[in-house]
Amino acid sequence: MNLVRRSSLRWGLTPLLALGGLLVLGVTHATAKHDEQRIEFDMVRSAGLPSACVPLARGEVKVVSKGPVEEMHVAVDGLPPNTDFDFFVIQKPGGPFGLSWYQGDIETNDEGRGHAKFIGRFNIETFIVAPGAVPAPTPHGVLDADLNPITKPIHTYHLGLWFNSPVDGANAGCPGGPTPFNGDHTAGVQILNTHNFPDLGGPLSQLQ
Repeated sequence: MNLVRRSSLRWGLTPLLALGGLLVLGVTHATAKHDEQRIEFDMVRSAGLPSACVPLARGEVKVVSKGPVEEMHVAVDGLPPNTDFDFFVIQKPGGPFGLSWYQGDIETNDEGRGHAKFIGRFNIETFIVAPGAVPAPTPHGVLDADLNPITKPIHTYHLGLWFNSPVDGANAGCPGGPTPFNGDHTAGVQILNTHNFPDLGGPLSQLQ
């Protein structure tokens, strides 16, 4: 089933897509359909996972511009039920991921489906910058850096979803972890990302 078609029905966009004959439901999973104010695209199962590791995992994303900020709606399914996941905006879809921003959590329901809405800057201007190195807090001791690296602006156009717990991952046939991708840096493995887009052309770059 075409994920983009299902996404259009889920978000209630059918009337909008019909206007002006904008019937673009046949877009492939490796591209985003977009106009001046929104993009929609798929997240796909991370590469290199064992075959038994949540083989039906998938996600759909809609980003709508509100002018000074964007709203990002993320819907996932095919995941273990009643399980916590951690959602990140990242530089590169697969390891070693590059610079990454902890955006929030997604919890699945009894059917392994979850949804979250995030508000922030999710377009071509999404970036991380550090003009100088300054001391950083270390609430988790040696798991935290106490000094940031200096960097020019680095744009982060990809998305990733991690198991919040390595135990939850292992129970779903997804060994690995801990990884730093949750609030206390003890997450499981990545399960979804946007490697259906080029490493240097993540989907967020398509919203101007």
